[in-house]
Amino acid sequence: MAGKWEWENATAGAVAGFTTVAIMHPLDVVRTRFQVNDGRISNLPSYKNTPNALFTIARSEGLRGLYAGFYPAVLGSSISWGLFFFFYSRAKERYSRDEKDNLSPGLHLAAAGEAGALVSLCTNPLWLLKTRLQLQNPLHQTRQYSGVYDALRTILKEEGWTALYRGIWPSLFLQVSHGAIQFTAYEELRKVLVEFKSEGAKSKGAEVLNSLDYTFLGASSKVAAILFTYPIQVIRSRLQVKGKGQILTEFQDTQIAFTW
Repeated sequence: MAGKWEWENATAGAVAGFTTVAIMHPLDVVRTRFQVNDGRISNLPSYKNTPNALFTIARSEGLRGLYAGFYPAVLGSSISWGLFFFFYSRAKERYSRDEKDNLSPGLHLAAAGEAGALVSLCTNPLWLLKTRLQLQNPLHQTRQYSGVYDALRTILKEEGWTALYRGIWPSLFLQVSHGAIQFTAYEELRKVLVEFKSEGAKSKGAEVLNSLDYTFLGASSKVAAILFTYPIQVIRSRLQVKGKGQILTEFQDTQIAFTW
């Protein structure tokens, strides 16, 4: 029964991941281009804002541009959500002494962090392929990837298999820190809200929070986690797109700057 429930969680997570990517992918393309564009990349267009970016990409690149990197994104998101729920369920089962014991908040957080780290190790190559494909545009002077398979083959041939794991350390840190911040923000906000609403409640033992309150808590804690971890996403995107020579040059420039 437990095994069946784990696979049901994994399937539900995969379906949720696919649906989310299918709807929001054009915004993900815009986000990736904004994250990587530091003003020094000549083959990447500059956009004024998000609506301008969507309009410009749609006009110059069409639907193909808005959905660049869609296949690795769908595959990565579906696998990520599916594996996360699977690993999370297994971790909770391992941490609990028996089926009747409820896990403490710390163990829930540890299970989520463990699941997130394993997911990052399994899916980082897919996210790197997604990033590379999303950054292709008409200004590219080098040969563009014709698809996912061509991108994978070219990266393995020219950069080696280790290139598929660029940005893995920010990804691991992002998975653990994002969950920790969201969980902490949710619990602290819930305490404040319960205390505030309990003052006017007739019965102290009654449930004071409703579905709207829980929606607010979930959304607020998610926004807080995104705001705090967004710089890590930028670092990961830039590590995934830059070649070895560019990284080495920037590292040397940084050393010179510190020397001065």
